[in-house]
This record gives sequence, C-alpha cells and structure tokens, in this order.
Amino acid sequence: MKKFLLAATSTALLAGALALPAVAQNVAIVNGKPVPKTRLDALEAQIKAQAARTGQPVPPDVEKQLREELIAREIFMQEAQRRGIEGTSEYRDMLELARQSVMINALFADYQKKNAVTDAEAKAEYDRIVGSRTPAAGAKEFKARHILVEKEDEAKAIIAQLKKGGKFEDIAKKQSKDPGSGAQGGDLGWANPSGYVPEFAQALGKLGKGQMTDAPVKSQFGWHVIRVDDVREAKAPEVPPFEQVKPQVVQQLQQQKLAKFQEELRAKAKVE
Repeated sequence: MKKFLLAATSTALLAGALALPAVAQNVAIVNGKPVPKTRLDALEAQIKAQAARTGQPVPPDVEKQLREELIAREIFMQEAQRRGIEGTSEYRDMLELARQSVMINALFADYQKKNAVTDAEAKAEYDRIVGSRTPAAGAKEFKARHILVEKEDEAKAIIAQLKKGGKFEDIAKKQSKDPGSGAQGGDLGWANPSGYVPEFAQALGKLGKGQMTDAPVKSQFGWHVIRVDDVREAKAPEVPPFEQVKPQVVQQLQQQKLAKFQEELRAKAKVE
C-alpha cells in the first residue's frame, strides 16, 4: 500500500510539473480555449514600438491592461463564431480590408526601418526650423492696442473722442467687438505686423511709439482704431534645445519620408 501511495504521489507531481510549461505559455484559458502568451508578447511589442516612435512613455501596468484586452477579444471572438459571422459576405469583405491594412502597415514599417532618420538629418531639420524663425535684419515688433467696431462712423466717433482726451483702454472695454483684446483694454501684446491681416499690418507699420491712426482702418473683421504703445527690434522666439525636441523632429521627418515613398509608388503605378 505504501509503495502504491508513493507511486500515485509521484505520478501526480510529474503531471503537475509537465503541466506548468503549458500554463505558462498561455495568458488565460477562456471557455476551455487557451489564449497563447505569444499574442500578448506581440501586442506588447507593438505598443512599445509605437511609444518609441512618438516619444510617449509606456504605462507601467501595460501588461495587465493588454491581458484583459486579449481575454475580452477571445470572449467576443467565440461569440461571433457561435453566431456564424465568419460565413457572412460582410465578414469576408471586412477581413479582406483588414488584411490589406495589415500588409500595408507592414510595408510602411519595413520602409521606415530601412530608411531611418539619422541624427544628422534630424539636426539639420532642427537648424532649418530655428533659422526660419529668426527675424530679418531690422524687423520690428509692435506693442499695440485696437478698438474694433462694425461701422466706420462708430470708429470715427471713437477717434474724435480719443483726441478730446478719452481713455483708450476704457473705450475698448466698453465698445470693442474683439472678444480677445476688448476685455484687456484693446491690448494685443507684442507682435510682428506680419501676424495680422494685411490692412491692419500696413496701418500698424506706419505708426511710431505713442501714435494712433487718424482714420479708421477697414479689414474683414470690421473697422479698427489702432494705437502703438511701444516698438522694439524683433527678437527670435525662444526654441527648446535639440535633444528635448528630437523625438518630434524625427517623427516629422519619418512622416515626410513615408509620404514621399507613397507618392513615388503612386507615380510609378500603371492605373487604367
């Protein structure tokens, strides 16, 4: 009897030991059907690759989230199969579209892998962007205020009121139709004239510090009364260091390369 018990125990332990690897290979078993861990590994690899491309962090509990996602997918798949959805023409059409999407995404991933953006390319693009933001020699910035009204007569009346000693800020708060600057007494802050509509920019460029338009300025928004509070030499905007924005620059160049690749394929294709 003792030998029999020992043999039975040994058999049970051996069976358990053999079963462990099978369990470890599965994320879960749903209604008797195993969900292989290879699916989890593949999905996790996709998430990490996408995070690397976009410079976004991977959630710390990503494996747990993906496990729940795979279990849910298996449950829904089993129900779809039970209902015979695989045999419908709608399913087959959708499956073909999905197959094409997977194949195309794989093509694009392969292209990007073999045509990766180099550090030199990323740095050159960064320098180009910084250079394009550097103002031209002698460029000016204006700290201006304006009052926007609907009719020319209103603007003329405001100019007359200001010439008699009316306070620009108070009139702007009461009468300006510009929701952004009106509440701030018409203050537009510092800006290069090129940032405004042409009519406004042209009038602004003719004014010096402390000067106001003698006549209303018409634009697509209405009639403006403009005053310049100050003028200074244009300054280049502050730009973050290269290493800080490198992931975004690389991503932008990747998109540009991929777009060019797509255009070249489309141009070479014979479409009848």
